[in-house]
Amino acid sequence: MKNRPCLTLADVKKIAAGCEAEAIKNKWNVVIAILDDGGHPLCLQRMDGATPFNAQVALEKGRTAAVSRRSTKSWEDRVASGRVAMLNMPVLPVQGGLPIVVEGECIGAVGISGVQSHEDEQIAQAGIDALLRG
Repeated sequence: MKNRPCLTLADVKKIAAGCEAEAIKNKWNVVIAILDDGGHPLCLQRMDGATPFNAQVALEKGRTAAVSRRSTKSWEDRVASGRVAMLNMPVLPVQGGLPIVVEGECIGAVGISGVQSHEDEQIAQAGIDALLRG
């Protein structure tokens, strides 16, 4: 039987705090979604000024990153390069979702929505970095 890491509530809180700190530092109002490796929500945090639509997009970015085990930017790049058939897959090909990889295993994902897509990804990475720093 294989043992692998998994997200704890304490881990989720570290990720959320790292994301929130990055968003506040840049004065960005976003939604932070943290999901398990199956794409199930563990935390959804909608900052003041973020819209209900941002909540749905953040969840879908996170779900895409979790179940596909790759960034949503990789899906966006595939579509932009002409692989429009990817649009028929159950993914949201918009930058801002990142898988959380620990010891070579995807243990979940972070999805962010509310600012430019590259800024969403910056916030997601800050949350993951907060977790990995310990």
